[in-house]
Amino acid sequence: LIYRGLVSSASRPREDSWLKSLFVRKVDPRKDAHSNLLAKRETSSLYKLQIHNVKPECLDAYNKLCQEVLPKIHEEKHYPCALVGTWNTWYGEQDQAVHLWRYEGGYPALNEVMSKLRQNKEFTEFRKERGNMLLSRKNQLLLEFSFWNEPVPREGPNIYELRSYQLRPGTMIEWGNYWARAIRFRQDNNEAVGGFFSQIGQLYMVHHLWAYKDLQTREDIRNAAWHKPGWDELVYYTVPLIQEMESRIMIPLKISPLQ
Repeated sequence: LIYRGLVSSASRPREDSWLKSLFVRKVDPRKDAHSNLLAKRETSSLYKLQIHNVKPECLDAYNKLCQEVLPKIHEEKHYPCALVGTWNTWYGEQDQAVHLWRYEGGYPALNEVMSKLRQNKEFTEFRKERGNMLLSRKNQLLLEFSFWNEPVPREGPNIYELRSYQLRPGTMIEWGNYWARAIRFRQDNNEAVGGFFSQIGQLYMVHHLWAYKDLQTREDIRNAAWHKPGWDELVYYTVPLIQEMESRIMIPLKISPLQ
């Protein structure tokens, strides 16, 4: 009995330690910024994600105005920026426009573009007219994950899904480590468009952008991932890192390089 009690009491700390490991996540101290550890080093591109909630009665006029004015900005070679994609949300928040911009050269390029646009009378009038059509707007400045595809123009027709994750503070490195492996499970059908994390705006935000032929193709591709050994484990470990998540299904406008 005495021996049994000793064994029992000796094993109890190990059991307690094992149980704690299930609920307590240890995050190693970092000696470098997330942006330096996770972003692509070979490029210095900065991305801006714009989300505009449009007055329902103004959405058609808003789209027409954007399609008339936005391409002109890129005809001007002195603006170091490019429109990556522009969409209307189909499923998710309604009467919503989403724009993704790339600034070649990082923050200096962003400052240069903003300074030049302030002197552009046509763009100033565009912003004023556009502002009258909006209920609200927000933006974020983003960097690319080093292991994701570069978002390049593609032919359509496609629908796009923007999956947005609000992570728990301190878990961005863990997310990056897991998704650096997980992304290989989602490359077979060329659906991975781009992956980004926020630098300014709402922080600890991650955005994954996917392209599909239609909703049924999306369903089939996502279901197929669960039959690949290792995918279920990666999902299991990343879900606890998430505070909130949102999915938008989006339709590209005619001027969008991502069709």
